[in-house]
Amino acid sequence: MSLLQAVLMGLLQGLTEFLPVSSSGHLALFQLLFGVETDTGMLFPVLLHVGTLFAICAVYYRDLGRLMAGAGGVLRDCLVNIGIFFRNRVQHAGEPYLHPVSNGYRKFAMLLLVSTVPTGIIGIFGRHVAALASEILIVPGICLVVTAALLLVADHLPEGGRLPKSVSYTSAFFIGIAQGIATLPGISRSGTTVTACLACGCQRSFAVKYSFLMSIPAILGALALELADLSYMAVSPAEIVCYIVGMLVAAAVGYISIKLMVLIVRKKKLIVFAVYCLLVGLLSIGGYFYMA
Repeated sequence: MSLLQAVLMGLLQGLTEFLPVSSSGHLALFQLLFGVETDTGMLFPVLLHVGTLFAICAVYYRDLGRLMAGAGGVLRDCLVNIGIFFRNRVQHAGEPYLHPVSNGYRKFAMLLLVSTVPTGIIGIFGRHVAALASEILIVPGICLVVTAALLLVADHLPEGGRLPKSVSYTSAFFIGIAQGIATLPGISRSGTTVTACLACGCQRSFAVKYSFLMSIPAILGALALELADLSYMAVSPAEIVCYIVGMLVAAAVGYISIKLMVLIVRKKKLIVFAVYCLLVGLLSIGGYFYMA
């Protein structure tokens, strides 16, 4: 892989990770059409996702700080409640229990935790399937057509008003499943999760925020899985430079794309991307049969 290819893939990742057109599908098509070889499996795509993770942290750093404080508060109150339980049992006291999920950010942190569970399960057991699917041109094509259909649904869903306090844990689990399915190349992660959030009645701006913040543990988990296999891979110094440059480009372009995506969802302009995904998907399917 050349430095130019790494830059182009970083640019592609930054644009397509947050815009609802499937970064994995576009990266797979790019690698297949231009013969890009990394020799490190899914490591480079995962590192590109890490670049876009930096973009998420830059945009939502205030929310992340409040979420971490909220998660710490939940853990602290749960530990206090354990102590209260034993005191009540031993001393026959009637000390009241604390309510760990006592505000919006604590509830938001718990929702993200619940969403991460199905995503993690699907990611662990399906990552090899996703890697194999990326090598077959027709799979990203079909998945992009599916993404187009999901975006059309999202544009026509009514405006919801749910914020963290009124979102159920069942809805969070469903949204996590949607993110897990989006590991397939061509299924847009942001498009799928935003559609799932809107289907659960979430407010549009909150749906975008939920979608992007819930990607953080998924990206970190995918990176951990790839780093576990890194000792068996031969990564040259030249490849390391390419990987770092691609990651930085993805981060810079991703920051701009997040801001753009928020406006697009608010104004219900997803149909533009639905048409794009449909066209690219059909071209990919046609290309597969033409090259067969």
